[in-house]
Amino acid sequence: MMRQWMIAQGSTSLDGLQLRDAPDPAPAPGEVLVRVRACSINYRDQAIPLGLYMGGPVASDTVPLSDGAGEIVALGEGVSGFAIGDRVAGLFFQNWIDGPPSPGVGPALGAAGAPGMLQDLVALPAHGVVRIADSLSFEQAACLPCAGVTAWNALMAGPRPLQAGESVLVLGTGGVSLLALQIAKAAGAVVVATSSSDAKLERVRALGADHVINYRATPDWGAQASQLTGGIDHVVEVGGAGTLAQSIAAVGFAGEIALIGVLTREGNTNPHGLMFKGASIRGIFVGSKAMAQGLNAHVDAHAIKPVIDQRFAIEQAHAAWAYQSSPDLFGKVVITL
Repeated sequence: MMRQWMIAQGSTSLDGLQLRDAPDPAPAPGEVLVRVRACSINYRDQAIPLGLYMGGPVASDTVPLSDGAGEIVALGEGVSGFAIGDRVAGLFFQNWIDGPPSPGVGPALGAAGAPGMLQDLVALPAHGVVRIADSLSFEQAACLPCAGVTAWNALMAGPRPLQAGESVLVLGTGGVSLLALQIAKAAGAVVVATSSSDAKLERVRALGADHVINYRATPDWGAQASQLTGGIDHVVEVGGAGTLAQSIAAVGFAGEIALIGVLTREGNTNPHGLMFKGASIRGIFVGSKAMAQGLNAHVDAHAIKPVIDQRFAIEQAHAAWAYQSSPDLFGKVVITL
């Protein structure tokens, strides 16, 4: 028997998130069986058990979390290219291998209709896993499948990938923003970071941020970011409607805003400010296997270590969820198995 967290069908609170024992799975033909060693929590994982994700409450019992890393312990019939003992992570979208997004990208891990990673063992299609970066521990690698690939897509996988010497704006100090900061600095970019906490801004300076802005002290932080850089080339927009107007003010001529966030739901989303600068908005929803592989190569080449704020044991999942949603968060929350 294995340990497994489950979101009960119809759950609208964390009370629906329960730890239980379940039979060990076996890999079907074409699948690999992964012993999960660590998982991480994303904003999306907060919404799902609360019934606030796409489509409302989960329609069936669902194992949570898209992000997990471990080692292969069994191979299904017909699997090639992997061996028992390989260190792997699940792909957020199981069928998005390469190219642009399409309706066929497949299920996203950790939501209704797809496996989740918060269990001791999980069987996944062999094409739905990727080898983790050689330089990372399981805990560090577990931070990348959603937040890391999202940051990579935002900066490096679009029509105009980030170039050395360009400028990047990251909002806040959550997982996507800090990973984007680290990816950008390794690529030779100038990074501007925002937070409402001066203490957190000192921490992002230590990670390499060239300029920091306290957005409470400077409400027009978009104009300030533009002034510091002559116009931001790449905005990693994790805030959503409440921050988009400032991101439009920050972006420079021919710059790009990578639209990721849903953290704020109300605000001015009028895009006309882009017109005068020839700038654009590109929607980002995680990314492909090829993006995950590119990210892992970049991580190994530049010795990037994801920032882990707090670690919790599997039995402490409720505490992990609570901390991940707290204002103290800086980077990623990891659950160890």
